[in-house]
Amino acid sequence: MRGTGTLKRPMTKIWLRNGMVIDGSGAPAQRGDVLIVGDRIAEVGRFDPPAEAITMDCEGLTIAPGFIDAHSHSDLQVLENREEKVRQGVTGEVVGNCGFSPYPAPKERRLLHDFANSIFCGSANWGWNSARDYLADVQRDSKVATVASLVGHGTLRIAQAGNRLGSLPEADVDALEQKLADALSGGACGFSTGLMYSPGASAPFEELERLCRVVARYGKIYATHMRSYASGLLESIDEQLELARRTGCRIQISHLQAVGPANWHLQERALEKIEAARAEGIDVGFDCYPYIAGSTVLTQLLPQSALEGGIDAMVARLSDPETRRRIAAETVAQTAQRWTDIFISAVGSAANRSAVGQSLAAIAEARGTEPVEAAIDLLVEERGAVNMVSFNQSEDNLRQTLSHPLSLVISDGFYVKGRPHPRLYGTFPRLLGEVSRKRGWLSLPQAIYKITGAPAARFGFAQRGLLRPGWFADVTVFDAGTVDSPADYETPELAPVGIRQVLRNGSPLLASQPN
Repeated sequence: MRGTGTLKRPMTKIWLRNGMVIDGSGAPAQRGDVLIVGDRIAEVGRFDPPAEAITMDCEGLTIAPGFIDAHSHSDLQVLENREEKVRQGVTGEVVGNCGFSPYPAPKERRLLHDFANSIFCGSANWGWNSARDYLADVQRDSKVATVASLVGHGTLRIAQAGNRLGSLPEADVDALEQKLADALSGGACGFSTGLMYSPGASAPFEELERLCRVVARYGKIYATHMRSYASGLLESIDEQLELARRTGCRIQISHLQAVGPANWHLQERALEKIEAARAEGIDVGFDCYPYIAGSTVLTQLLPQSALEGGIDAMVARLSDPETRRRIAAETVAQTAQRWTDIFISAVGSAANRSAVGQSLAAIAEARGTEPVEAAIDLLVEERGAVNMVSFNQSEDNLRQTLSHPLSLVISDGFYVKGRPHPRLYGTFPRLLGEVSRKRGWLSLPQAIYKITGAPAARFGFAQRGLLRPGWFADVTVFDAGTVDSPADYETPELAPVGIRQVLRNGSPLLASQPN
């Protein structure tokens, strides 16, 4: 037989049968089946057995959309096809958060590496000129996740003005607007700020307003790590809501919480402000992770003016006795956590590896100094390459944010050269197990909605996040009776339990299958 075209292979059919289907909309579970043909969902519900289908018996299991991590820092690792998120049931990630994105890179890449490597866990050879270039590589190389990327304000400033702090000349702000527009037109899903990280922390309101107008013009989203989550929480929320009010942009407040026991009472008022803005017509939401501890870089404890000029300038300031005393006093004054609640999670060198897992209070005692001096010593010795885990919030406040109708649930996870926060390995199983099944803070359909349908709609994952015929076949199958994460702060890298199968675009990503 002669032909004029290439023969097409028949599309693979996968029949997930006899499961409890939770479709990602928040609707109650229904017993039923899901048929996948190729990379799409063909049918959901009850139907006749399909011919020539691979059958996965899901009796006793739950079938849900693939989970979406709406706040991640795996900008580089999504290109490495790491499995930590897949094992949790994740098939989509939003990267570029807190003002950190791997594009647009400055000509001197070291400036971007010094700024972002402690969050990205990167080497010395990464960086992309544009959103289009980065997303093209992600599209080609990332097999485990569909990736949406925010362009970071900190990276934009580094690319345009290096480590310069404060108000920028008009020509530089014009250039920031153009760089942001280029990124959004090149495929970035929105814009993020990190207003507790230098250099973004020094940006005036007027600069942010101009950039948010660009975001609104493109119909994208603005995600913000605000200026304060401690004593300045309410003022920080007011600033961000005013940006949205003036510019019309959609706003996502990142990892909302009240940090430090003295500030825990502020969270209820913060939520009232967000609810009032929503009632006013402002498109505002927030996200949170299911842990009372957070994790970031140790330099965040310092007044961000200490970081002006980059790492070399910071080390020089901290090495000058008079300047060091001033910075230490400011650090003590603004640190909301107790020193016993701040733990070192990673360092850059082997010399201080024994500090990993130790609190700043314990390190200070061993060194015969004050905790703030121990923190500064580590920053000088490691040239800023120190990460921390800090216990920030109360269980009552955590329950309030996780169960709030405007919240999404995220990992905020990032890789470190040391001991990571357990959220990198266990966020989503913990939500379904500890938070939903054991504590009863959320029903299972509510919990799944916060990690599927809601983030997909919020960040523009087209035809993903719901189990709908014709939509992409991103599916997670799990045992609702056992799903959980054993990962904790001492042993954070333990794999979750109860996740039986994960499919992205119809392709199974886990070796094991339901039985």
